[in-house]
Amino acid sequence: MRERELKMTRQTLMIDADDTLWENNIYFERAIAGFISFLNHSHFTAVEVRQVLNQVEHEYIRKVGYGLHSFAAALQATFERLSVEPLTPALRETIHGFARAIAEQPIELLKHVSPTLEELRGRHRLLLVTKGDVREQHGKVERSGLGAYFEAVEVLAEKDAESYRSITAHYSLDPRSTWMVGNSPKSDINPAIAAGLNAVFIPHADTWILEHAELCDAPEPQQLLTLERFSLLTEVF
Repeated sequence: MRERELKMTRQTLMIDADDTLWENNIYFERAIAGFISFLNHSHFTAVEVRQVLNQVEHEYIRKVGYGLHSFAAALQATFERLSVEPLTPALRETIHGFARAIAEQPIELLKHVSPTLEELRGRHRLLLVTKGDVREQHGKVERSGLGAYFEAVEVLAEKDAESYRSITAHYSLDPRSTWMVGNSPKSDINPAIAAGLNAVFIPHADTWILEHAELCDAPEPQQLLTLERFSLLTEVF
């Protein structure tokens, strides 16, 4: 479908939040850098410590889901695996402080997000579709001031093909005119394509390493677009 047709025909845009509408992973990266510096391991390099943390984070996501509580638990577990020091209450407080510092960060919208959403909602149906801890994500939406642009906010435990099919059914969406917009190949793009939807990939330089994946191909008649920045959505839709 040509760009003019997409603009003239009402579409449903399901839009990701973290690192699509506002900065998120940069704060986790700063916290991780602080944690690695604090650990100051005598044998493992910073890269090796990060590899262990990545593995532990993956384990904790499967156990308790996403969110700062999971991240704090992963930091603590990584410390316990790698440090020769016993974990004292004071050390635990310091480690959990790295996660708490993330929660204290103000919402930093990415460039041109608000005017882009303002224009898009005049032509299309917008749903905010994110994943993570429900309270944390709804809190971010409220602090961002973007909630009014969206018909609904969906916070998923995981973004997979079944989740996208469920949203499609719940809102009676036509897959042919429904798009998932986001920065994560693993969570936003590939499962949406697998669910029979279209997708728009907007890369972010600091996408979380656990969200990295090769982009899949979109079988016809589905479409997969790549845009350099969020504001370009108004040139397509």
